Parts: sequence; structure tokens; C-alpha cells
Amino acid sequence: MGESTVAARADVLAARAALDGELERLEASARAAVDIPAKIRRNPVRTVGAAAGAGFLLLGGPKRALRGVRNAIFGKPDPLPKSMLPKEIDKALGELGDDGKRVRGTIEREFAAYLKEKAPERKERDLNAVAASMLSSAVKPVVERYGRQLLEQALDPDGPGFSEQLAKVRKRRAATDAADAGATVEAPARGDAAGS
Repeated sequence: MGESTVAARADVLAARAALDGELERLEASARAAVDIPAKIRRNPVRTVGAAAGAGFLLLGGPKRALRGVRNAIFGKPDPLPKSMLPKEIDKALGELGDDGKRVRGTIEREFAAYLKEKAPERKERDLNAVAASMLSSAVKPVVERYGRQLLEQALDPDGPGFSEQLAKVRKRRAATDAADAGATVEAPARGDAAGS
């Protein structure tokens, strides 16, 4: 073989070894990240706290907490009124008379008067909604960032767990490689015996 072929083969073998090492570390990292019982044994308070925080965020806890704070500050919002049924609307319109233009004018005037009467209450309600919206937009990025940190912490392959999993992966791969090498050595020996 030429020198360039030998060098290329050595490069390929080195790249394969580096890839095998990276695959071992990746597998160990994934196994350590999801090995919850081992994490609980090593640091139960931190693990349970991270899991509880992640569950709180996933189940919409911040939204519920903000709603509770808003209700405590501004009071609980009034329930939506029951809607009028079409029969009731027809009955109310029939009581206004038979002239469509006159009925429409009456409804428009009364509705305009109602809006004028309720304008201060509506402005106050809108101000409360704006304040709640501003509070929500200020708190949301903090909650999202904290949630990401909790999730990363819960899935973080810690040092001891990673080392333990890496040792298991390497032991398993060494056993597999030894079994493959043994099968490769036996196959040519049987072939030579059969051919003679």
C-alpha cells in the first residue's frame, strides 16, 4: 500500500474511534439525563423541587396565580349575564310596536343612552384590563426563563450520573466488541476446517 493510502486509513480509523467516543458520551448523557431514580437518590430535594416547578409551569400555574392576584387586587370579575333567548327578544320587540323604523330608532336611542351611562364603569374596567395585561407581559418572560431553567435542571446529566452511565455504556460496548471479535475468529477457523 502507498503512504497516502496508509495515512487515509489511519485518518478513517481515528475518525471512527472519535465517533465511537462521541456516541458513547451521547448515550451516557441521555441515560444520565433520564435516570430520575438515581438523581433522587443523589439529591432528593433539588430533583423533586425541579420536577415540582416544571409541573407547576406545565399545568398553567403562573396563569392561575396571576388570575388569583388580579382577583385579590381588583375583585373577582362578574359572571357573564345569561343571554336572552330569541323568543324573549321577539316579545320585547313586539311590545315596542309595529312600526319597524320607530322600533329601530327607540332601540338605537336607548342603547346610546345605556352606553353613555355605563362609560365610566367601562373605562375603569378597561383600565383594570390594561393593568393586568401590563403585569402579565412583565411577568411572562421571567416565568418562561425560570421554566426553561427548571427543565434544563431536571434533564441535566449531572457529573456522577454521567460518569456512571458512561462506564456502563463502555462496559457493554466492550462486551459486544469482544463477542463480535470472537465470532469473527471462529468463522474463518470453521471455514478452513470445512475446506480441508
